[in-house]
Amino acid sequence: MDKKLLDILVCPVSGSAVTLAGQDTLTQLNERVSAGKARYADESTVDAPLEQALITADRHTAYRVDDGIPVMLPERGIDLSSPA
Repeated sequence: MDKKLLDILVCPVSGSAVTLAGQDTLTQLNERVSAGKARYADESTVDAPLEQALITADRHTAYRVDDGIPVMLPERGIDLSSPA
């Protein structure tokens, strides 16, 4: 992902900074996706694994990055604070 773009992106809900998720975080998140336990903010189930994700500074929300394009819609935030 382009560094300049990453520097200006913020969470659309909280306004906090986001960073690119590391491999460990992606692995844990994709395990939750595979188990059917990952949910978007609109309560729908995350049905496809993530290749990349942006994580909020408080580590409560992740946003998909599909084909290099961040999906920064409030309803598409993935809740990381709920138990796995």
